[in-house]
Amino acid sequence: MADITTFEIGYCTHLGCMALRGSAMRSCKFPSRAYLLTVGDRRWLWDTGYASHFQHYTASGIFRLYRQVTPVYFEPQQALSKQLHSLGLNINDIQAVIISHFHADHIAGLRDFSPLNMICSGEGWQQTRDLRGIAALRRAFVPGLIPEDFESALQFVESFPLQGLPAELAPFQQGYVLPGSAGQIIIVPLPGHAAGHLGVFVQTDAGWTLLASDAAWSPLNYQQLRGPSRLANLIMDNPRSYYQTLEALNQLHRGGAAEIRLCHEGDL
Repeated sequence: MADITTFEIGYCTHLGCMALRGSAMRSCKFPSRAYLLTVGDRRWLWDTGYASHFQHYTASGIFRLYRQVTPVYFEPQQALSKQLHSLGLNINDIQAVIISHFHADHIAGLRDFSPLNMICSGEGWQQTRDLRGIAALRRAFVPGLIPEDFESALQFVESFPLQGLPAELAPFQQGYVLPGSAGQIIIVPLPGHAAGHLGVFVQTDAGWTLLASDAAWSPLNYQQLRGPSRLANLIMDNPRSYYQTLEALNQLHRGGAAEIRLCHEGDL
């Protein structure tokens, strides 16, 4: 079965009441997480978290507003590349980087892994690739974080084989099988939060785990169907789809057949 290794790569702070409607108006810590997915001797990264590149490309100009709205706390030794090295892994041990979506806190480390194949939603990339200036900032996309040769080794999940999911994972019915994963890593759309937003079901020895990315910011979002502040709709790709995804997570949670992990689950 597949293994999941979790990394925390810096964090940002924001008001808790923005992430969870009705929560206290206090500053909360939201870790940025990335994951190493392993099947046999094959490994993939799920997102990269923060990196020094984020600080560089948001140091001036309009993207400086990004770090002012959500202050980021990151030390160079927290970089995913360095954490992997501490485990005895280097870039040659990784098959590809899978990008859940193109918000800066998920792709800031892409330049550290630029020789690798990249995997993402084709729809998400097409809607994001040409964004610049204010339009990019509104989508939390920092163009400078994308490596120059990014598209030369890019694969879209929509080209992967579709596979049905076990009935106990309802309402999720099918997903895209990651090639080389022996059917143990299945990528699923989780629309609403960002263009082409993805999650992934991973079959481990303990059962199924859904890495739900930013489909929620707190377990209470889907457990109680209590969404974020209405103001959060301003940065969502599609608020209606977001709440439909939240309902799907609620049903999955009530079924009890899969553990749900969130990228930014913090101290709410």
